[in-house]
Amino acid sequence: MSAFKSDEVRSSRAPEPVGAYPHARRVGNLLFLSGVGPRERGKKEIPGVTLGPDGKITSYDIAQQCHSVFHNVKVILEEAGSGWDRLVDVTVYLTNMRDDFPIYNKIYSEYFKTHQPCRTTLGITSLPTPIAIELKCIATLE
Repeated sequence: MSAFKSDEVRSSRAPEPVGAYPHARRVGNLLFLSGVGPRERGKKEIPGVTLGPDGKITSYDIAQQCHSVFHNVKVILEEAGSGWDRLVDVTVYLTNMRDDFPIYNKIYSEYFKTHQPCRTTLGITSLPTPIAIELKCIATLE
């Protein structure tokens, strides 16, 4: 019986993980991404988010966060040896489904015009950092 084998992927361009986890793991010909948010590498500010003195969100721009999240996913995929057109499953977490879904869905359709992976979108009450969207993805490797 052989031991389970997976390789960690740590991106030099994606935002630093906020916990003890890699950006992704390669298992066979699959790539599993950890949750990806809109933060930018090396920066404290979060694109599209305004925080009050208490560290809570006072306002946010879901469109700006969507573009930033998609950029971060693309970077991780490419550094791991995969690509946008190799995504097979996308799980999306939104903290304000009612207000943000129409904007997110429009932007999502712009990024996935020809290649359309399976998708699940969930409305949740919060994420670990002050963001409004996070993606969890599975892709194939070349």
